[in-house]
Amino acid sequence: MFLCAALALAAWALQLAEVALFRHAVVEALVIAMLLGVIVRTAWVPPRRLEPGIGLTAKQVLEVAVVLLGASVDLPLLLQAGPALAGAIAAVVLAGLVCGYAVGRALGLNPRLSTLIACGNAICGNSAIAAVAPVIGAEREDVASSIAFTAVLGVVVVLGLPLLRPLLGYTVYQYGVLAGMTVYAVPQVLAATFPVSALSGEVGTLVKLVRVLLLGPVVVFFSFRHRKIGTQRLNPASFVPWFIAGFLVLAAARSLGAIPAGVAGTVRELSRWLTVAAMAALGLGVDVRALGRVGPRVMLAVVASLAVMITASVLLIGLLAIR
Repeated sequence: MFLCAALALAAWALQLAEVALFRHAVVEALVIAMLLGVIVRTAWVPPRRLEPGIGLTAKQVLEVAVVLLGASVDLPLLLQAGPALAGAIAAVVLAGLVCGYAVGRALGLNPRLSTLIACGNAICGNSAIAAVAPVIGAEREDVASSIAFTAVLGVVVVLGLPLLRPLLGYTVYQYGVLAGMTVYAVPQVLAATFPVSALSGEVGTLVKLVRVLLLGPVVVFFSFRHRKIGTQRLNPASFVPWFIAGFLVLAAARSLGAIPAGVAGTVRELSRWLTVAAMAALGLGVDVRALGRVGPRVMLAVVASLAVMITASVLLIGLLAIR
């Protein structure tokens, strides 16, 4: 954790230096922290004794940051698109699952690896892969292959997706929807959206958390399809992560006026500090050398699946006139 905290402080210092030089932050601390983590991980592999702290920061600290974020959001504003947005999220996830699997099979990947790549891109990254793998009987090599390249690609998406906003002429709300529908994992959504605007980050987080909730039905589907339902206990409560429930509870409390504006501002800053530390931990988990260990067909399948998600999201945002 101390390593992640040190990188987070360095990221904040660099952002302050940017503000002093250019009067605004060219690259936000969230992104700087992740890039510093990648640089450190590339030059030096942290010893095993540091792995628990890095893992704790990347997961539990991030989850606390997401919960605290709920205290500062305007839930009615985030839900202004109504049921149409929920339907669009489900449609994009379904498109990602079907097309991702089809692309994998067309490239000659085995059915289980194709399924893992599709689930990882369509829902919530490594968490989805880890949940689906035992249900479909995936081999350890398939799990490793589906995870290895996506961490590197996630960094590329965080840096590149904001460039699409001016090209598409999106409002900050629309951009938040796009990022929430397409970015691989929760921390990457935060890194791709909050540097654009707070509203983009809040919208993107909510949309992404809805995608995470769809993991439950997907796991149940594959359990029945692979007839694992009788041999494996499925706990419905595990399909609703605690941080999603916490985020919604605090968001509802804020919207009802139970959390004063002054308190909400303080909590937002705390959430932001914790998120920057989590970004550093995320970067420390990205091994760019993994590119050499993953075959070109797997890389192409992951990129093509992501392209499908982005295309479907852009089409639905335009079709539903989400503003």
